[in-house]
Amino acid sequence: MLLQIVQRAAVFVVSLAVATVVVFLFMAVLPGDPARVALGVNATEEAVAATRAAFGTDRSLLVQYVDWVGGLPLGDFGRSYVTQADIGPQVVDRLLVTMWLVLSGMAIALVVAVPLGIAAAVRHRSASGTVISAFSQVGVAVPSFLAGILLVTVFAVRLGWLPSGGWTPPAADPGTFLRQLILPALSLGLVQGAVLTRYVRSAVLDVLREDYLRTARSKGLRPTAALVRHGLRNAAIPVVTVLGLQLATLLVGAVVVERVFVIPGLGSLLLDGVANRDLLLVQGVVIVLVLAVLVVNFLVDVAYTVLDPRLRRAR
Repeated sequence: MLLQIVQRAAVFVVSLAVATVVVFLFMAVLPGDPARVALGVNATEEAVAATRAAFGTDRSLLVQYVDWVGGLPLGDFGRSYVTQADIGPQVVDRLLVTMWLVLSGMAIALVVAVPLGIAAAVRHRSASGTVISAFSQVGVAVPSFLAGILLVTVFAVRLGWLPSGGWTPPAADPGTFLRQLILPALSLGLVQGAVLTRYVRSAVLDVLREDYLRTARSKGLRPTAALVRHGLRNAAIPVVTVLGLQLATLLVGAVVVERVFVIPGLGSLLLDGVANRDLLLVQGVVIVLVLAVLVVNFLVDVAYTVLDPRLRRAR
């Protein structure tokens, strides 16, 4: 198992190296000169040349890439072309906000999907199983931002139970922090929970039809006990794949949800960078998002090895 984890770690490192090259080249070929954007259209050529030298964009692409990549392990993402502030601290602060939102949304999705998916599979021939499947199908068709708008309309505007937006750090005021987190986390978690419910139901149904589960029941185990002891671990293998994909989807979905609820997360920082044509800031945020997706994929590969003994090779 250790050898497979090392191999997957090597794939992770290579993928990250390739991603840095792709992200850097993509930003480099975009039209527009950061120096002219910073100075305006009426700037003189001498001022533009001086600003390029200050930004370092007058150097070759290879030198710029090596300088940028060399600073990433140290948290040095460079300085913003627009504000001249260090990008690294901004990205770290905004990433912490986004992780609160994403992890809360995933926790809600798991709490909703696992019991409902199992119930829909066990009772797939009954009315309750059909109702769960129908509601999950409706939830799949609802985008996260629309769910957020509906939640704000009901719980913030009409009922007045929760705030419609804003963000307070948990250390400053835990109560306000939790109140402001509930609606955006629900808007992400309920939608992803509906998607995950479908996959949990399908995985458990496949397990229920397996011979080893029928054998366990024939030996005297009750259906629920047989499923818990022998079936759920096998059913978890395909669900883990979907779970990894959903974490990546939550990171992307958080970009829009942060705008809906006025949350200063990584998505808001990315959109602000795009609006201001602050390419170095956008470059830093994108590589952090890519890194997060690669880490999730790596953890999913490790979870495969832990869950499925067939993937472990003897020495």
